[in-house]
Amino acid sequence: MRFHFFPQPLDRAAWSVFLVALVLTLLLVWGGDRTQAQVREFSWQNRDVGASDRAFILSFNRLMDWSSVATHLRIEPALEGKASWSGRRFAYTLTQPIPYGQTFKVSLEDAVSVPQGKPIKPFQGQFRSRDRVLVYLGSGAEEGRLILYNLTLQQKIFLTPPNLRVFDFQPYPAGDRILFSAGERGEQMGFDPQLYIVTTGLYFNAPDTPRRQAHPAGEISLILDNSEYQNLRFQLANDGSKIVVQRVNRLQPADSSLWLLDENFQPRRLNQAAAGEFRIAPDNQHLIIAQGQGLAIVPLEATNGESNFDFLPQYGMVLDFSRDGRQVAAVKFNPNFSRSLYVVDIFGEHREVLTINGSIIAGQFDPSGQFLYVILTRIEGEGNYREVPYLALLDLKTKELFKLKDFDPQQELYLSLAPDGRTLAIDAVEGREIPAEVDHGDLYSETAPVTPSPRDLVELPPAPPGSPLPPRQLPAQEHQIWLLPLKLDQDKIVVGMPEPLAPGLQARWLP
Repeated sequence: MRFHFFPQPLDRAAWSVFLVALVLTLLLVWGGDRTQAQVREFSWQNRDVGASDRAFILSFNRLMDWSSVATHLRIEPALEGKASWSGRRFAYTLTQPIPYGQTFKVSLEDAVSVPQGKPIKPFQGQFRSRDRVLVYLGSGAEEGRLILYNLTLQQKIFLTPPNLRVFDFQPYPAGDRILFSAGERGEQMGFDPQLYIVTTGLYFNAPDTPRRQAHPAGEISLILDNSEYQNLRFQLANDGSKIVVQRVNRLQPADSSLWLLDENFQPRRLNQAAAGEFRIAPDNQHLIIAQGQGLAIVPLEATNGESNFDFLPQYGMVLDFSRDGRQVAAVKFNPNFSRSLYVVDIFGEHREVLTINGSIIAGQFDPSGQFLYVILTRIEGEGNYREVPYLALLDLKTKELFKLKDFDPQQELYLSLAPDGRTLAIDAVEGREIPAEVDHGDLYSETAPVTPSPRDLVELPPAPPGSPLPPRQLPAQEHQIWLLPLKLDQDKIVVGMPEPLAPGLQARWLP
């Protein structure tokens, strides 16, 4: 018996598809993948980049000759960095914080793929850095008002109304909001603030975050009233996730403790007394509290019902944490009334970098963690002596101290370093115009003054004509904010001449 196979239409169609796929596969194996190499994704495309953003990624559709990519990558204006790669992704990591207030273009041409060595499809992208923005308290006729000054756009905005007097404030990490304490103005008004949040009108579309529009500037929300408790000091966590407030019970003034506000602003008592200064650590999980003759490090959340803590008896004050959170600058109060400045790292090493007979008022690390800007005082006169404050730069490696500027004797001085490390804001009471120069004279140390070496600070040229910050004559006892331009030059910092910004105090840069 014979059987005859007659293919059905469906069988013929299946065999046709199989043969076509086989032919295409053979052609692909013989000729290789001829798709032109190209950039599929640029992680910073049309984004607003801040100091915390250190690397961008270029993703490709195929493997590349990475040395050719590194050679032909162009960034304008130029940004120093290091190249690395993995799989089909190329990373460029900045070695210095990105300069704020600029637009950058990225292009890639003539790079080749492997193994064919075919040139890439030309790529062009762009991104911008965040605006240069200061927030400060007004002085003189603007006394007590919270003011935003956008130096990139040359815009000045009042964030709070005239009826509120602001006492203190701290910006949120995104720059879109500011936490502040304020009270209603009045003839009998004392220090009895409530806590508020105000919008800045800014929203920087950071990499790897959802895009959204900014709220208008000046929208104020009350988050903690003063009906039952008086609100004193407060601290905002680095990530903006929590707030710690020192509060005093109105009915029982001896009842003073710290309270924690979560992201929903619901206050919860911590049962932790704090008679002195306190700060939230960089991990956002611990408090550092000045207690008597030392610093207590207390977890915000108890573990297994316990609230264990560490104690650093040798220090009395924390000045600042480095940008990466690996170092802390702390002050030791010595028995002979001198002051010592220590740098403590995460490995537990304690390094004494400075000892003076005056006071150590404030300090802030530069972005690299190699330098510390400090406000110090020196003792002048005999008998009725006085403390004269001055601004200095401390090289933490060599322990050299470079004096930048002297100030008249006064009780309050504030400094704030821009997030890109290129401008220092400082405010002081000035009754006369500050000379447009920086004094690079004596180096203060425990021994005799030393003459600066060639690697020390030098002056930058004067601001070009038409500068938006011209000098101005100030009335007596008016707080004035000054900007010192800084140039990052490998292992040194070059300091320019001070430029006046506006009457005000407690100037702080937005992140």
